[in-house]
Amino acid sequence: MATGILGTADLSAATNATVYTVPDATFAVITVNITNRNAASRDIRLALAAADTPTNAEWIEYNTELLGNGSVERGGIVLAAGSKVVCYSNSTDVNAVVYGIETSTV
Repeated sequence: MATGILGTADLSAATNATVYTVPDATFAVITVNITNRNAASRDIRLALAAADTPTNAEWIEYNTELLGNGSVERGGIVLAAGSKVVCYSNSTDVNAVVYGIETSTV
């Protein structure tokens, strides 16, 4: 199973991006880092979702202000097979990195 960087995305403005999906027959322990590469603030969202379009209940960050040249990191996240990490930014110059470990369940 994979370890290290599991997914990355340079986020488009105002668009949900599925950065990582846990493979079948595995679970993952991950950290998500979202970085603002611009001097101006951005609003970001982060969801742990069952589909590429999260429900209202799946967001763990929602329109959180990410200061210019700043980052936010969420760690210790355990996800089951099929779970998705979905990120969003209201503007460009924001990227997301998912890293951690995958472990087989069979």
